[in-house]
Amino acid sequence: MINDTARAFMPYPAVPVQHAASGPLSGLTMGVKDLFDVAGYPTGGGSPFILAMSGIKTRHAPTVARLLDAGARFAGKTITDEFAFSMVGYNAHFGQPINGSAPDRITGGSSSGSASAVSSRLCDFALGTDTGGSVRCPANHCGLWGIRPTHGRVSLEACQDLAPSLDTCGWFARDLDTFTRVADVLLANDSSIFSGGPRLLWPSDLWALVSEPARTVLQPLAQTVSAQLGGLKDVSVVLDSVEDMYWHYRHIQGFEAWMTAGPLISRYHPPMGPGVAERMQWSRSVTDAQVSAARQYRDRFCKHLDELLGENGVMVLPTMPDIAPLRSENDASQEDFRNRSIRLLCVAGLARLPQLSMPLASRDGAPLGLSLIGPRGSDRALIKLASDFQNALAQ
Repeated sequence: MINDTARAFMPYPAVPVQHAASGPLSGLTMGVKDLFDVAGYPTGGGSPFILAMSGIKTRHAPTVARLLDAGARFAGKTITDEFAFSMVGYNAHFGQPINGSAPDRITGGSSSGSASAVSSRLCDFALGTDTGGSVRCPANHCGLWGIRPTHGRVSLEACQDLAPSLDTCGWFARDLDTFTRVADVLLANDSSIFSGGPRLLWPSDLWALVSEPARTVLQPLAQTVSAQLGGLKDVSVVLDSVEDMYWHYRHIQGFEAWMTAGPLISRYHPPMGPGVAERMQWSRSVTDAQVSAARQYRDRFCKHLDELLGENGVMVLPTMPDIAPLRSENDASQEDFRNRSIRLLCVAGLARLPQLSMPLASRDGAPLGLSLIGPRGSDRALIKLASDFQNALAQ
């Protein structure tokens, strides 16, 4: 059993999980967010009530099985924020995992345990899910490579939902080589390339959502690397207004979150932690008219981004508005940071596009991520481009 110094794993009794003796992931250990089924374990979803109703699973989620069949060794199930409906990394029932790259700061969520386990070197890579930023946010905060794939690109079968039209399966690693080895398994039949090379784009309206200290660090880095790779073209991403984009995203997420968790909450009235309880109560109030308008907006937004990116356009932007907040900051401050973050993170979610966060910078001793957003289905091409970014910085 792992010595869980980072409080990243669920305290389940250890059960043997078989993995292939050899394969492309042989020698690597993996954590699995406690939304995915692993045979021999329950699936808790960050909630004692979901855990109580789970029972012991008899088969692996297909994505977990693929990784085990590729030779990865199971290290344990990692803590998730309650109902996976938070970006803080604190679960009122199971605790707050430690950020291995900045222990005085939050991990971010809801894939908090996965990011904690990898950044604390308790496993080599870990599965997470990303609905509104639950891989990208912790990747930024913990100094990790992390991806939100094209929507539907990696299977979420036998994984608990939050908002199905936004949910994706991503993963974390400390280094690009390990990250790419996992991609070789989960994106095996994806041979995407940017025909004629990538066309790098500078979304100035999204950069405006980032704190001045973070821009001061990231902007020169992004411009220097991009100049070596062909330069940047200024573009505008926001459709209508930032607030329209934000609220339409929230209405879709909230409506679907209540459809997913509402029946359990209405029947059992489980005690919920701060932030989650308020978000679920708000989600219950989202109207059919609001979600209909939001879905119409999403259709227009997808078309807008598809036309902007074309076949080889890649946006270069900060992953988050700033470095991770301190663990000591109060709930109101954490919620304010979350809402500012959503305005930046909702772009890829609404448009169903892949976004890769790269741990290329830091500020005040804490990690700071730079992201690439590419066309639908360009996941592997983004990873290749990330390698080019890393190599350019090394020169």
